[in-house]
Amino acid sequence: MSILSLRSSSPSSPSRQALPSPVLSAVPTARHITSQSLLDGARELVIQHQGCEYHLRLTRNDKLILTK
Repeated sequence: MSILSLRSSSPSSPSRQALPSPVLSAVPTARHITSQSLLDGARELVIQHQGCEYHLRLTRNDKLILTK
C-alpha cells in the first residue's frame, strides 16, 4: 500500500501540478447464468458450500427458493 503526500500550493504559485489519479482495484464482475442452465430440467439443485448443503428449488409459480 502506498501513501501519497499532498502539498498545498500557495495561490501565488505560477504552476500547479496535477495530483495522481487514485488506483481503482480490479473487482471481478458477477457472472450471469440462467436458472434453466443451472437446474438443467430438474426442479431442485443441491449446492455444497463450506461443508453445508443448500437447496435451490423451483416452485409451482416459477419462483426460486434457496434453503439450507
